[in-house]
Amino acid sequence: MRDTLPFIRPLVEKYDRPGPRYTSYPTAPQFQAAFAEDDYRAAAKRSNQATPPKPLSAYVHIPFCESLCYYCACNKIITHNHERAAEYLEWLKHEIEVQGALFDDSRRMTQLHLGGGTPTYLSNAQLGELMKALDEAFHFAEPQVREFSLEVDPRTVTPEQIHELYALGFNRLSFGVQDFDRRVQEAVNRVQSEAQVVELVAAARDAGFASISVDLIYGLPLQTVASFDTTLEKIITLRPDRIATYSYAHLPELFKSQRLIRPEDMPPPERKVELLELTIRRLTEAGYVYIGMDHFALPDDELSLARDNGTLQRNFQGYSTHADCDLIGLGITAIGKVGDSYSQNVKETAQYQVRLEEGRLPVMRGYRLNADDILRRDVINTLMCHGRVEFAAIEASHDMRFRETFAGALEELQEMADDELIRISETAIEVLPAGRLMMRNAAMAFDAYLARSTGRYSRTV
Repeated sequence: MRDTLPFIRPLVEKYDRPGPRYTSYPTAPQFQAAFAEDDYRAAAKRSNQATPPKPLSAYVHIPFCESLCYYCACNKIITHNHERAAEYLEWLKHEIEVQGALFDDSRRMTQLHLGGGTPTYLSNAQLGELMKALDEAFHFAEPQVREFSLEVDPRTVTPEQIHELYALGFNRLSFGVQDFDRRVQEAVNRVQSEAQVVELVAAARDAGFASISVDLIYGLPLQTVASFDTTLEKIITLRPDRIATYSYAHLPELFKSQRLIRPEDMPPPERKVELLELTIRRLTEAGYVYIGMDHFALPDDELSLARDNGTLQRNFQGYSTHADCDLIGLGITAIGKVGDSYSQNVKETAQYQVRLEEGRLPVMRGYRLNADDILRRDVINTLMCHGRVEFAAIEASHDMRFRETFAGALEELQEMADDELIRISETAIEVLPAGRLMMRNAAMAFDAYLARSTGRYSRTV
């Protein structure tokens, strides 16, 4: 049955405002430099004492790229000198060894994600070294319960290398396509052919990858409704298991690379709304299920099944089917979530190396959650993953009275209820079909820090 996602343009425009993505709560602007290595070590120790301890997950940041994509706001290092990556890999393996000693040997790693930068900047031999170090330190779970993924730049790999990645233990791939239109690609300095992507997707299927995802970006320079419709048609024909459609945030005052985009090439603001409406219509008509935020999946994909049966999770990589894990961040800028804490590593490779040379973990900042943070995180995650918050369930878990504790939030949400985006009853908050695009707006009502936050956020729709 086709997923229904009403697109009511006046309401989309009304609620399209800056707001957090809530991959964590509290969000990164609340992280503090006072949270140091000893705090992280204490959090790891507490996580080992949980009953039972959670499975382990890791995010590994590989910052290197061969060329600069003008739209990119990620932490990256543009270089053709692959010796820098080889040196970085040695320090990364050292951090893995130090981190591994903090977690009990009885725990198993069920989830792994390599991001960047460009993870496939590393050769498959280097990725093999990395996987060996991770397995020795964190003890990979049995293959049937693993979710091991990496981001792939189609310009950097061959079909043969795709098969080698599967042999290394990866079972999920995400291809960065962004747009197939040649003019758009040239405007953002990321030129790749449709044939390259088609060939690699076929290789991934042939190799046996459990899930293949494609990333698109709407709102890029020179994009039109007609040109992006052509890209969507080609993606639908490819039939990846998952599609992520990200809204481009043009902030040249913050990101130097975006200053290389010609201002006259940027689409007018109203076009982004048109592109979003087009994307939703085309993908749902093609049988994709809207998971939430930017994510769509085929009906038989694990994400769709998890959404239907109430087991969908959310973490720093977006939506997940895995139970809540302790997430270990590895490499520069990587963010982790261990026990009741968040942490982030230093941002520069020089700092990273110095910390590890001194025998220290490269933790730059972090945050330890209090009881109110944990309560609000539970409400926000439940809302973002399931679209419904049962007051009784939250009250039972946190020993509180929902309507009393969140009287201000419920009052704030009344406007969304009046616009028939959500329904507030005596026992629950429910996101209605027309409100699914505005879940971030609903979550913002429960954010105790948002009013005084200094963070810069993407727009909510």
